[in-house]
Amino acid sequence: MKKLFALFTVAAMLTMSVSNVLAQDAKKDNKAVAKTEVKQDAKADTAKTAAVDSTKATAEKPVAKDTTAAAAQERSFHQVLKDKFIEGGAGWMAPIAFCLIVGLALCIERILYLSLSSTNTKKLLNSIDEAWAKGGVEAAMEVCRNTRGPVASIFYQGLSRYDEGIDVVEKSVASYGGVQLGLLEKNLTWVSLFITLSPSLGFLGTVVGMIQAFDKIQQVGDISATVVAGGMKVALLTTVFGLIVAMILQVFFNYILTLIESMTTDMEDSSISLLDIIVKHQKN
Repeated sequence: MKKLFALFTVAAMLTMSVSNVLAQDAKKDNKAVAKTEVKQDAKADTAKTAAVDSTKATAEKPVAKDTTAAAAQERSFHQVLKDKFIEGGAGWMAPIAFCLIVGLALCIERILYLSLSSTNTKKLLNSIDEAWAKGGVEAAMEVCRNTRGPVASIFYQGLSRYDEGIDVVEKSVASYGGVQLGLLEKNLTWVSLFITLSPSLGFLGTVVGMIQAFDKIQQVGDISATVVAGGMKVALLTTVFGLIVAMILQVFFNYILTLIESMTTDMEDSSISLLDIIVKHQKN
């Protein structure tokens, strides 16, 4: 619980810092744009007063337009994303970004955990069989103790009850396999929550934005495109961002489920092979 609380705290701090940085960058961009506009106006005025021929002034105007168009085309993806984030409203975009950050953190943690938990079960079974033939069940348990992963833990729990009979070993392996499966699926419910919550927040922002747009129509008393378009644009941006976050997390979620399914199948097959090894050595 402490780890989960710490993870949420870090994610919240990251989300707040990202929002603050985006807001500061937006202010800097607005100031820079204002300064450039003032400079361009001053240059235009001096050009008009100092120009002797009117053709020079007309020739300079298309060049300015071309430079502004080229500057707009050269905007990076980061700047465009930042502008869209600010246009969507920090009140709605920040919670969706929080879902993305925390969800990705949990997914990466699960992927690392599952990658470190994978075991070469065939090699492990051969090692157990050889160790048992040389030093008995204690040597086989030592092999399991020195091997990481849920499969080795299940084998160790089963071998530790070898003296109680093969039925007890089988029940122990099945019971402890369920415990290990629960550890493999840890925190996946939170990822599933963020997958559902992020588009819901986006839709909620859209509905609120539509309400605000209709309020502006009521205040102005005219259904003009300029009045409606601004509110609808802000509203739809939250939905787009929420859907993108949900799709990203869904890809990671399905990949994690695939890893867990493969590992679960491997555990079941190797458990049957372990019982065969136990029966073989009981006969000897």
